[in-house]
Amino acid sequence: MNPTPFIQLHIRPEIMRAIEAMGFENATDIQAQSIPLIQNGYDVIGRSQTGTGKTLAFGIPAIEKVETGEGKPQVQVLILCPTRELAMQACEEIKKLAQFLPGIRTADVYGGAPMDRQILKLKRANVVVGTPGRVMDHMRRRTLKLDHLKMIVLDEADEMLSMGFREDIETILQDTPDDRQTILFSATMPPAILALTKEYQKNPQLVEIDKKQVTVENIEQYFYDVPMGRKMDALNLILRYYNPSLAMIFCNTKSMVDEIAAFLTKQGFNVEGLHGDMKQSQRTKVMESFKYGKTSILVATDVAARGIDVNDIDYVINYDIPQNAEYYVHRIGRTGRAGKSGAAITLCSGRRQVEQLMFTARVTKSKIVRCEIPNAGQIRQKMAEQQMQQIENLLHEKGELAYSDLVERLNEKGFAPELVAAALMELHFGRPDLELREIKANKARIRTDGAPSGYSKIVLGIGRSSRVAPNHIVGALTERTELAGRDIGKIEIYDDRSIVGIPTDALESTISAMHNSKICGRPITAAAYENRGRGDRAPQQRRDIRSPRTAEKDYRKLPSKKRYHKPRG
Repeated sequence: MNPTPFIQLHIRPEIMRAIEAMGFENATDIQAQSIPLIQNGYDVIGRSQTGTGKTLAFGIPAIEKVETGEGKPQVQVLILCPTRELAMQACEEIKKLAQFLPGIRTADVYGGAPMDRQILKLKRANVVVGTPGRVMDHMRRRTLKLDHLKMIVLDEADEMLSMGFREDIETILQDTPDDRQTILFSATMPPAILALTKEYQKNPQLVEIDKKQVTVENIEQYFYDVPMGRKMDALNLILRYYNPSLAMIFCNTKSMVDEIAAFLTKQGFNVEGLHGDMKQSQRTKVMESFKYGKTSILVATDVAARGIDVNDIDYVINYDIPQNAEYYVHRIGRTGRAGKSGAAITLCSGRRQVEQLMFTARVTKSKIVRCEIPNAGQIRQKMAEQQMQQIENLLHEKGELAYSDLVERLNEKGFAPELVAAALMELHFGRPDLELREIKANKARIRTDGAPSGYSKIVLGIGRSSRVAPNHIVGALTERTELAGRDIGKIEIYDDRSIVGIPTDALESTISAMHNSKICGRPITAAAYENRGRGDRAPQQRRDIRSPRTAEKDYRKLPSKKRYHKPRG
């Protein structure tokens, strides 16, 4: 599809001038299709991923709709966003579009900011951008009146609904004039969105951008099959190998964001975390630091990352598998923007996660290439190449270097130029990292009757006396860990405990997940099995009369198997 120049969209000259000042010439697909419809007064449903220019798609016709001058109504356009960051970003874009229209006055309203300052801005504003909760606060105070509203925009509508704003949104819509124009943009279209459009839009026009085009354009996609419990080590190796200028790492939970940010900071990376539990001032500071390149790596949840608009991200890393294909597209759309190339990397642990990612690849018609985790030698070689490139660039840029005299003096003292250069490189780049924890590639596991090579055993504090069966144990393991049924080895069930074979690389994570969990409704303990040179043979059975605490500590004295006897009574 040929690009559509903005000049062909019959945009007001003052706004066209602003668009040119912003450096844009051609409209994106969502802009080219949405702007004419909104200009002609239609209600619109826009379905497009992040990074496709939705703000300009509704912002340009919204500004054109505002009447300015003496006696003109106050608030004529209201834009609702799910987060403070998105509201700030959208308001900033509207200001840029209206920079040559002095009559357009904007106000952004959101929680975590002083109410009195917002009230002052609202007294003059004719375009308001805000979060549903704070907009409702101002409506209750009567500091925001929507009697003369001409247009309302719901940006990232799916996220607003998932965050519990549906009731607020409906209350706001019900308080606006019936003849208002309603614009809705969303990355996904769950049933709740469709119900909202049916209730509050009139004959809406659907604008939907091809997912395949958004997914694969300018984005190389890779995945690494990482052994259980080694994702953080793999992340460390991958970041050192690629050495990104700007990278985003996505996690599914806030606690994982904090854990990864702390780990990478300890490894020496310039990293910050971002999630919804952080204070607003802290979140704003983190986002600005990343936007302006002061922070090179940002670890974030999906919702917290919605307010980030940065075109120079060269790597997106899915530490956790996205919840579905649309989340995957939304995440990787952060890179490869504005015609630049980018790469998306996904870390998988276990066959189940790989299969889930391959399903995503089929749904999005993407090619996701499997890669081997780089080893220490490859990383050192890559770092050396990068350092050589820096030196070559410096030599090409500068004819005469500041330290040439110093090199000559050291040479006169008998130091060879090669040694001088090596010493200076060590001073500048530091010593090579010799303590990288390498990861062996996952290989197909072969089950045998015993504990095969690459397998270890764990002891679960539940046995035949609790009427547990192998299927109960397999079900609990596959539910609480990343193990698939085929990964689980031999299961030995004794009276009050069970021994299970599992892949060695999943030992620690499995124990952590299973300890203090429940099987058959009973709380259990989990620990590594340790034998004392007796092979896999269990000690002779004896009645266990120890206290629960003592029994937890001593899993070595395991009762032998015996035939099942019906309980008495």
